[in-house]
Amino acid sequence: MNEKLHKLLARSGYGSRRDIEELIRQKRISIDGNIAPIGARVDSKSSIIRIDGRIVKIVNEDEEICRVIAYNKPEGQISTLKDKNGRPSVFDRLPRLDKGRWIAVGRLDINTAGLLLFTNDGQLSNGLLQPSQKIEKEYMVRVFGNIDESKIRNLVNGIKIDGEVLRFEDVVYAGGEGMNHTFYVMIRDGKNKSVKLLWESQEVTVSRIKRVRFGEIFLTKDMPKGAWKELDLKSINYLRELVSLPPEKNTLIAPDLKRGKSKVQKIKKAVRRYENKLVKDSSSFKSSTRSKLRHKK
Repeated sequence: MNEKLHKLLARSGYGSRRDIEELIRQKRISIDGNIAPIGARVDSKSSIIRIDGRIVKIVNEDEEICRVIAYNKPEGQISTLKDKNGRPSVFDRLPRLDKGRWIAVGRLDINTAGLLLFTNDGQLSNGLLQPSQKIEKEYMVRVFGNIDESKIRNLVNGIKIDGEVLRFEDVVYAGGEGMNHTFYVMIRDGKNKSVKLLWESQEVTVSRIKRVRFGEIFLTKDMPKGAWKELDLKSINYLRELVSLPPEKNTLIAPDLKRGKSKVQKIKKAVRRYENKLVKDSSSFKSSTRSKLRHKK
């Protein structure tokens, strides 16, 4: 069956359609030994497709099981796969896949914590990231400064920043003391740093941002920071319905199992071991760097 190359590779978990199109433009994909052109169509059963010279494993539509995991991102992790400065990545803690790879549904800034979704389905990721979807996201924000009703009205009515009008759908006060305040804000439009930019436009300092909801997917109490949880079929099909994809019928997890306290404690211990390893690796790297600098002198 002939189908578009970028659609086939996205379904097989090699990135979103946009990611695949960029790889094609960079001439990193070949079909049967020839550089793939933009808009190429392939036979999924007979064509040999390579990315950077490596043969890819194609997942046919009847074989694919759509998976989605929710991850509680700590502050200090980058949302990209690799970093030239060696900073820890959100991908470091994710489970391994036999085929394809995890695709992040958007990004969170390095200093932003909270809910981040990943899927092995490029079509789903691409659909959820379309600006036209206007999926509501909720953040907990701590700010320092003078806040009055006029500033809240500004945030809800909209503010033009870098040529784009940004606004919160709703702003809910959650308490505070002195000039320290906590709010929950809902936003549909905008990119990664919109929440911070909106608050800073009102001359307050943002001390913490944490995403707690993506659409109807919530960051739950059984997910300590640095932990991930695979979503059940009901949640996956809610996301698929948002982007007009057919429902998934299969899952790799038992239906609707709740995590007990002992399970959460085990997750916390695993996260602490990972964090301790990062500290140890960082210390070794710094010691090695200092040693090299001394030799150069």
